[in-house]
Amino acid sequence: MRGRVLIRLVTAIIALPLLYFVAGIAGAVIPGKHADLAPGTDVLIGLARAPIHYDFLLPMSPELRNRYGFAEAAGVPVHAPQAEWLLVGWGSEAFYTSAGSYSDMKPAAVWTAITGDKAVLHLDVAGDVSGVAGISYFTLSEAQYQALLRSLDADFQRDQTGAPLPLAARFNDHDAFFAAKGDFSLLYPCNAWVGETLRAAGVPFGIWTPTPQAVELALGWHSG
Repeated sequence: MRGRVLIRLVTAIIALPLLYFVAGIAGAVIPGKHADLAPGTDVLIGLARAPIHYDFLLPMSPELRNRYGFAEAAGVPVHAPQAEWLLVGWGSEAFYTSAGSYSDMKPAAVWTAITGDKAVLHLDVAGDVSGVAGISYFTLSEAQYQALLRSLDADFQRDQTGAPLPLAARFNDHDAFFAAKGDFSLLYPCNAWVGETLRAAGVPFGIWTPTPQAVELALGWHSG
């Protein structure tokens, strides 16, 4: 009896991640409802792949520097001339703020992320990324881009004055974390947030993209 229970437990441990991955592939192919905005080629943006999630890569412009000027006080040099791109990411507070790489992963943070956690937004800057691998570029119309920016704005938690709420955590001397609305969970992880944000900007995308592989598939599947 104990042997059968052990076999079932091991089978479940192996099967559940596989089912999650397969469900993500299906969710990437099934189109989700997106904003009715005409596509265009006005603005080039990117999705930068980290080991387990994607960040938005937005081109620095005078408008974007002013829009994110609040991040200067938190240590993000958005007005620096060498800052050519703004990276925006979203994720679990316990995990995201403590795991810069796989070697930084802490069991307690992983467990918190799996079982549900508060969300945070991560801002960083980058210079010339032309030689950086793992970035998928695509274009948006001006209307789509403005909708994307509004969607990102709406994800920040704000104080009574309307200012975003910075957190103490950081990975380097040019990034910062901010409190975000919503909750992170296995059903709504960072990659699913990427898909939701793109659909809010009128980009055809999969209905549920929980993994980096699902994001990649959705980008290729729906781009045509």
